[in-house]
Amino acid sequence: MPYPKLDRDRLSVKKLVDRKNKVYIEKDHVPVTQKPAHLSELGVSLIEKTVVRIRMAREGGRSRMLTFGAHTIKNGMAPTLIALMEEGWVTHLSTNGAGIIHDWEFAFQGKSSEDVRENVELGQFGIWDHTGFNINLALIVGAYQGLGYGESVGKMISLEGLEIPEISTLHQEVINLLATNPEQAAAAADFAGVIQKFKLKSGFMSIPHPYKRYSVQARAFELGIPFTGHPMFGCDIIYNHPMNHGAAIGRVAQNDFLSFAKSVSNLDYGVYMSIGSAVMSPMIFEKALSMSQNLIMQEGGHIDNHYMLIVDLAKSEWDWNKDGEPPMDNPGYYLRYCKTFNRMGGEMHYLTADNRDFLLAIYQKLNEII
Repeated sequence: MPYPKLDRDRLSVKKLVDRKNKVYIEKDHVPVTQKPAHLSELGVSLIEKTVVRIRMAREGGRSRMLTFGAHTIKNGMAPTLIALMEEGWVTHLSTNGAGIIHDWEFAFQGKSSEDVRENVELGQFGIWDHTGFNINLALIVGAYQGLGYGESVGKMISLEGLEIPEISTLHQEVINLLATNPEQAAAAADFAGVIQKFKLKSGFMSIPHPYKRYSVQARAFELGIPFTGHPMFGCDIIYNHPMNHGAAIGRVAQNDFLSFAKSVSNLDYGVYMSIGSAVMSPMIFEKALSMSQNLIMQEGGHIDNHYMLIVDLAKSEWDWNKDGEPPMDNPGYYLRYCKTFNRMGGEMHYLTADNRDFLLAIYQKLNEII
């Protein structure tokens, strides 16, 4: 017998417009010209070293990857992230599910970040109509179109809407594809079921995003630069909405993981920057690097010359670059975002810094005339 499950269809879902928010993007975004506030002497030195490696990687056509947690978006760093893409300094951006959500809410309503403590007490945390409905539907559409997680949401923001096909068209597609492409047939069948359950009208569904100039994933979609989302099931507020569809999440997240791995396969003499202590970045990196090594070794090569800079607010008393991995009785051993990267070969450095100060410093240093 299957375990009993909570019925999301019975939830009282409120309108997003009624939610109190703590961050307003027009007021709280950080201009690219703002000077970094707190950088240590070591931090300045590591940023200068990283800038040299980014320049070399760009000249050599190698990957320049930037992975970050949701606070980088919530802290108003969209202008700097967008500038780094537009000016060719980074070739791949990636974040977790919460980063996707904050970026979308800023684009849709210009504000984000609810009071978790207050709303859990009220039984309302994350149970908001527009966020859950629109992001989940974008992922269902994206799964049908063969897109990735961040790409699906970025496309919706950029085009300010979603295309909903005729349900009869999807039914016929299922029949036609079942023998030759069962994965696409399943995605079409899932989409048809959602259209039927939520009584969606066919045609273009307009979803205005008046603040989309602040959306990193929309700009990435427009530039053709991978912006990949790497969620953990149940960790984000969109799982609270009845529109949430597990199969669609799996399809788009898998596409993004493989896109991420493709960029990692081009990382020899490239640069990987990871901002924040979220487990997502080191965990996906080690699997992607292992697969990349496997394929490259079949051709007689190996990825050995990658440069990794790990940035977080937490202080580390251990010199990972000099002393390697600390013993298990040292608290530094449990800094997963350091320990995992330290095992990945190449050259790794750890920098204690606020994500705002780091990104501003790296962008401004990259644009100095030399």
